[in-house]
Amino acid sequence: MSQDALAKRNVLVLVGAQAILGAQMPMIFTIAGLAGNSLAPSHCWATLPITCTVIGSMLTATPISAYMQKYGRRAGFVLGAMGGALGAAIGAYGLSTANFALFCLGAFITGIYMSAQGFYRFAAADTASDDFRPKAISWVMAGGLLSAVIGPQIVKVTSDSMAVPFLGTYLAVIGLNLVGVFLFAGLKIPTPKAPVAGAPLGRTRAEMIRTPQIAVAMICATVSYALMNLVMTSSPLAVVGCGFQTANAADVVTAHVLAMYAPSFFTGHVIARFGVERVIALGLTILAAAGAVAMAGVELENFFIALILLGIGWNFGFIGATTMLTSAQRPEERGRLQGLNDLVVFAGVTTASFSSGGLMNCSGGSVQQGWQLVNMAMLPFLVLAGGALIWLWLRPKTPTEA
Repeated sequence: MSQDALAKRNVLVLVGAQAILGAQMPMIFTIAGLAGNSLAPSHCWATLPITCTVIGSMLTATPISAYMQKYGRRAGFVLGAMGGALGAAIGAYGLSTANFALFCLGAFITGIYMSAQGFYRFAAADTASDDFRPKAISWVMAGGLLSAVIGPQIVKVTSDSMAVPFLGTYLAVIGLNLVGVFLFAGLKIPTPKAPVAGAPLGRTRAEMIRTPQIAVAMICATVSYALMNLVMTSSPLAVVGCGFQTANAADVVTAHVLAMYAPSFFTGHVIARFGVERVIALGLTILAAAGAVAMAGVELENFFIALILLGIGWNFGFIGATTMLTSAQRPEERGRLQGLNDLVVFAGVTTASFSSGGLMNCSGGSVQQGWQLVNMAMLPFLVLAGGALIWLWLRPKTPTEA
C-alpha cells in the first residue's frame, strides 16, 4: 500500500500538469492550422506548423527518454516545459513578423514539450503496483479533461485580443509553461540507478520490437494516435471552410478533447475487468464510427459527433496500447522501450499530420471533398491495427505468456 500511496501522490501532480501545461496542445491544434493558412505561401501547407510540432516531438522522444533515465522524470518534464515556452515565444515572433518559416521553427521547438507530455502516462506507472498501474495511467490521462476546457476557452479570449490574430494566444502559451514548471516540485519518482557491471541490460531494441505483445501495442498506439491527429488537424479548417466561425471550430475541438480524456476516469477499470485487448478493439471500432459520421455530412452536428467519437476511440485505443506496452517491459528496458515506442508513434503522427493538410486542401475540388478524403484515409490503417490485434489473440501463447 505504501507503494501505491506514493503513486497516488505522483498521479495528483501529473494530473495537474496534464491540465495546466496540457492546455497548450488543444490551443495550438485549434489555431496553428488557421494561422498557417494565413502565413503559408500555399494553402496546401496550412497544417505544416502542426506537422513541425509532431516532427519535433518525434525527434526528441528518444533523447528525452534517455535524459529522464539518467536525470529523472522531474528534470525531463521541466525541460519539456521550457521547450514549450521557447517554442511559443518564437512562434509569437513569427506571427508578429508574418514569417512562416520562423513560425514553423517555433512549432518544431514546441515538439519538445509535446514529447515530454507523452511521458506523463509512463511516469504514472513508475511507482504503481501491477493492480494500480492501469488506473494510474488512466487517471493521468483524465487530467486532459481540464485542459480540454481551459485551452479552447483561452483561444476564444486571446485569438483576437491583439492586432495580429492569434498572437495573444501564443503569449498565453508562454505563461502556461512558466506556471506549470512549479508543479513538478511535488513529483517524487526515484531516478533510475546507473547500471553496474554485470547487471542485466534487457533486450535490444530489435528483440523488443519482435516481441508480439510489444509490436502489437506499438502498432495500435500508432494507429490510434495518428488517425486521431489526421482528422483533428483538419477539423478546424473543415469547420471554417464549411461556413462556420473560428469560435465554432474551438467548440468542436473542446468537445473532441473532452471526449479524449473524459473516459479516462473509468478506462483503467474497464481494462482491469475486460482485458486490454478487448478495450483496444473497442477503441478501433469507435474510430471507424467517427469516420463514418464525418463522411455522412458537413453540418455542425456531424463535426461534433464525429470528433467526440474520435476522442473516445483514441482514449480506449491509446490507453489500452500503453497499458499493454508497460506490462511487457522490464525495469532495465524502460527508457529504451518507451523512447522507441514514442519515436514510432510520433513518426506515424507526423505522417498523418503532414498528409492532413494536403488531403484537406489539395486533393479535392472543395472543402467537403477534402474532408471526405481525410476520413476515408483512416480505413486501411484501422484494418492493419485490427488485423494485428486479432493475430495476437489467435497466436499460440508461450509458457511465459500463459
